[in-house]
Amino acid sequence: MFTLTPLPYAPEALEPVISARTLEFHHGKHLATYVKNLNAAIEGTPLAELPLEEIIKKSFADGQPAVFNNAGQVLNHNMYFEQFAAKPAASEPHGALKSALEAAFGTLEAFKSQFAAAGAGVFGSGWVWLQADSTGALSIAKYSGADNPVAHGLKPLLTFDVWEHAYYLDYQNRRPDYLAALWGIMDWNVVAGRL
Repeated sequence: MFTLTPLPYAPEALEPVISARTLEFHHGKHLATYVKNLNAAIEGTPLAELPLEEIIKKSFADGQPAVFNNAGQVLNHNMYFEQFAAKPAASEPHGALKSALEAAFGTLEAFKSQFAAAGAGVFGSGWVWLQADSTGALSIAKYSGADNPVAHGLKPLLTFDVWEHAYYLDYQNRRPDYLAALWGIMDWNVVAGRL
């Protein structure tokens, strides 16, 4: 069974970009509920023996929305929270990640601009992702609800949560401001490790 992954930093460590109050609700309540609901949905089934990514793929392919939505949200949120740091070990991409971003988008600034525009353009609730295909080619994608690259056979690298609960206490309806601020706490070493 799955457990709530602890934050890799103190709740107040990301302020003012993400407040401790937002993390209290977003991590401590929203993500905790997804973990609880996922465990309830898979208990006593063969899915309970599978890793999270396999649960996502199988529940998506088999049309099991109660399992898929909770499994997807657990993965999405874990990746979201783990990619931030108060003092990032790497505040800019380097090495293979930098080369891949430049090959796909030209410059880091062009990538950030396209990524933020995609996130701002998600209608309603969802996620914006940097993803890689089987050849390592990068792309930006918007997914609604709990959907994510794993369900589509792609590798998730970086994500910004654009559900209102991720930013409303701190930014109200200013989603573009929230998206712009997140770059300041992005730990590119975490993203590079996912490549």
